[in-house]
Amino acid sequence: MCVVASLLAPVASAAGWSVAQQTAGAPLTPAESTRADAAIADALARLPPDWRSAPALDVVIDWRDDLPDDVHGRTFGPHLRLRRALLDDAAAAPLRAALLHEFAHRYDRSSHGGLSRDPRLLDLAGWPQRPLRFGLRVRDNAMRDRSPDEYERTSPAEFVAVNLEHFLLDTEYACRRPALHAYFAAHFDWAPPQAACAPDLPFVEAEPGLDAAPLLALDPARVHAVDYLLAEGNAQPMSRWGHSMLRLVICAPGRAPGPDCRLDLAHHRVLSFRAFVDDVQISSLRGLTGRYPSRLFVLPLDQVIDEYTRIELRGLQSIPLQLSPDEIASLLTQAANLHWSYDGRYYFVGNNCAVETWKLLQTGVPRLADARLRSITPTGLLRKLVRSGDADQRVLERADAVRAGYYFPSADAEYQALLDVARAAQPLPVARVDDWLDLSADARAPWLADAQLRDGAALLVLEHAARRREELRLRDVLKRQLLDPRRAADAAPAIATLRAVLAAGNSLSRPAQLLASGYGLPQAGERELLQDNVAMRAQGLRGLRGQLEDEARAALAPDAQARIAALDRNVDALGARLRMLHREAGGLQLD
Repeated sequence: MCVVASLLAPVASAAGWSVAQQTAGAPLTPAESTRADAAIADALARLPPDWRSAPALDVVIDWRDDLPDDVHGRTFGPHLRLRRALLDDAAAAPLRAALLHEFAHRYDRSSHGGLSRDPRLLDLAGWPQRPLRFGLRVRDNAMRDRSPDEYERTSPAEFVAVNLEHFLLDTEYACRRPALHAYFAAHFDWAPPQAACAPDLPFVEAEPGLDAAPLLALDPARVHAVDYLLAEGNAQPMSRWGHSMLRLVICAPGRAPGPDCRLDLAHHRVLSFRAFVDDVQISSLRGLTGRYPSRLFVLPLDQVIDEYTRIELRGLQSIPLQLSPDEIASLLTQAANLHWSYDGRYYFVGNNCAVETWKLLQTGVPRLADARLRSITPTGLLRKLVRSGDADQRVLERADAVRAGYYFPSADAEYQALLDVARAAQPLPVARVDDWLDLSADARAPWLADAQLRDGAALLVLEHAARRREELRLRDVLKRQLLDPRRAADAAPAIATLRAVLAAGNSLSRPAQLLASGYGLPQAGERELLQDNVAMRAQGLRGLRGQLEDEARAALAPDAQARIAALDRNVDALGARLRMLHREAGGLQLD
């Protein structure tokens, strides 16, 4: 039979709540009772004042020996069952955490709490709304990485209890999980003492340039604006509705935040949700069934411009979002949280780039939750942002939209202009640039051989474009060949290198794998460990890609190898001719 071993008087005020203790079996020993009383007093002293003084939160702690091995406590109404072994001398920290955890359950289930049912908390915790099921939320929490306790992902109630533990006990909680710390602090109108946090947010660039530090320390105060960046659609099935991204207009060091920061293109970054394709071949079926991881990539703007406008021949619209500096900081904090913790599943319909961007905007900027931005297409999301007044699409109507960096046109118009320059000098057999690029390299060669300086320079740019287009076309062919069991023996070196490239890319696209411990945003000591590790992996990835290019070319079918070789001959021959013409004209030699 349960026996009440000790009773604590109501705390904080007559309107507050009391804590009683009882055991099933032998009463607590004097030493156990002393430790229990001290631990309870310590836990109560750590609670926010409003929590301590709230009425109708009385609890009875039942010290038990029959809880499962992996369970420290359970709460049933006012009854808190706690493992009696926690009263051992060596268990002070687990005892404190267990008490606060169960107190948190009691508070959350009361009329004072309800945190685990709050839509804002559910968004932050990793249970967002489903785009196609109004009012329903995802079941599987994809915040898989950098967790203080995996148990938090089992339910919203456990998430609240685990995080209230750390909010009350860990002085670095505000730095590691700043958005959740701000949420709890606002709820209680109070916060415990906290360590000083670094002003910047850490991001790992998945595709860093040669001169860039792959570990990016992003200070929100240097971000002048955030644009909705839309890659326009094309004829490809997976690209016809475009691609949603966010452009960060980051000011160059030394420049005060302002409109001139839009000129600092080399410092701008892009947040882009993409499917990390770890089997190297994008499959429509796998995209529909969520077989690909969805991760938040951080990319240099100039790389994104080159990828879409010059390789995929798709225009980019950069539409400013109407965000205050505080909202920009909040959005970037949520982006950093996702970057280090989120490993979702990519679905072409239910969880694509538009859905991921919508969820980031809604969670990072709470007022946007009322804007009804839910959309499953990038163009649909843009329309809703414009309709709500949160995006100003009129910048595209400006006469200087291209020069001001609000629109990055597809290079096809530029390529057509270059072909027109060449046609003015020679009677080329076609008038459209697409038809010129569709000619075989050998068919174009005679015209290149007769080129002069002006038309030769134009044709050289087009020849480079033809080579990149051929490489893009052959990439999917090559991927299938490398994973074709019938060609495994012939392509063994390239297959091994390809798998190494994928492994290296996986570690940079999911940076939590680079740290063995800790939770949330990496702090100073962890960043020091990351610095060299990330730089080494980025350098290794670049080397592997160069090696893969050489090995993969040897694995191509003979006709594909011949096409690439003919393109190389054209580029080399035309480059040599232009250098000769420059020398004859007395100009500088071209490199």
